[in-house]
Amino acid sequence: MVNRVVLAGRLVKDPELRKTNSDISFATFTLAVDNRVKEADGTRGTLFIDCRVFRDQAENLVKFTRKGSMIAVDGSLNQRNFTRQDGSKGKSVEVVVDQVTFLEPKKDTPVETPKFDDTPAPSNGNNLDSIDLPDDDLPF
Repeated sequence: MVNRVVLAGRLVKDPELRKTNSDISFATFTLAVDNRVKEADGTRGTLFIDCRVFRDQAENLVKFTRKGSMIAVDGSLNQRNFTRQDGSKGKSVEVVVDQVTFLEPKKDTPVETPKFDDTPAPSNGNNLDSIDLPDDDLPF
């Protein structure tokens, strides 16, 4: 069985840098990718793919990219199960990124160095904003 994803696209918004409870940095971001299949009118739709990257690559992504930056990612799909505030179950699929490649030259304007926010991320009720993983559960 193979679980490998390779995508190239643009960042929908600036990546967000956070830390796990065990102090491992990670960044979440959404990548806009052209759909391979054409619509009935001949245009190609856009897929919006949620991604997560860990450690040094997360910090570099936040430091050197911003909304609209073109990048490529290589990773695998991961399904996360969660419980909503109303008690119903839900699932979310994201790409856990192993490798990020910057596809544009370095910008003349530096991106401000991110600062970690020690306050917990706001919850939207689906438990996806926080991550509490033991180090042995991380995908690397």
